[in-house]
Amino acid sequence: MSYRTNALINADDTAFIFIDHQPQMAFGVTTIDRQLLKNNTVALARTAKLFGVPTILTSVETESFSGYIWPELLNVVQQNPIERSSMNAWDTDAFVAAVKATGKKKLVMAALWTEACLLFPTLSALENGFEVFIVTDASGGTSEESHNAAVRRMEQAGAKSMTTLTALLELQRDWAKRDTYNGVMEIVRDHFGAYGMGVDYAYTHVHKAPQRGEFAHVVKGALEHV
Repeated sequence: MSYRTNALINADDTAFIFIDHQPQMAFGVTTIDRQLLKNNTVALARTAKLFGVPTILTSVETESFSGYIWPELLNVVQQNPIERSSMNAWDTDAFVAAVKATGKKKLVMAALWTEACLLFPTLSALENGFEVFIVTDASGGTSEESHNAAVRRMEQAGAKSMTTLTALLELQRDWAKRDTYNGVMEIVRDHFGAYGMGVDYAYTHVHKAPQRGEFAHVVKGALEHV
């Protein structure tokens, strides 16, 4: 059984929040490859869904500036975003009400941009008694300096930094938790590069599991190794 500690996030005490993962906001990001940013954000959403963690989605100035939330993210979360005009989501009553309605005191937050739409609600949530975990690789800033300064400021205020993979593994923690094991492996193989490739190799070459692709690799004309 996993040791339960308040220092870690748990599926029953945490809510995940996605802020402004929209095209126009992504255009301004220079601190992370934007395809990697999308990959990590979708993996984070899949993590929340797998572990049954409540999720809140919010968008800013969708029709006039930012565009629609990435379809890959919406396909996972499948909820209507809370629309805002303020850069600080905490200024929007509907957003704050949604956060409080989850009943959770730990908030895992990712946003575009780090220096505004992540920074402002993080500081506000901390001030209102929430514990905040910022996902640095599912967020992005307009410059390295701006992103890093915002992360330092949030950490100085009490927020904890984490990555998408940490969130996934922190919720799983024990490989004996078989009800989520296969789902974790699916997310790893789909989103986490070398780690996922290693899982595929271990499954097929060590454990002799069938290949998972619809079109299997058939070896023809292989040399005999003696």
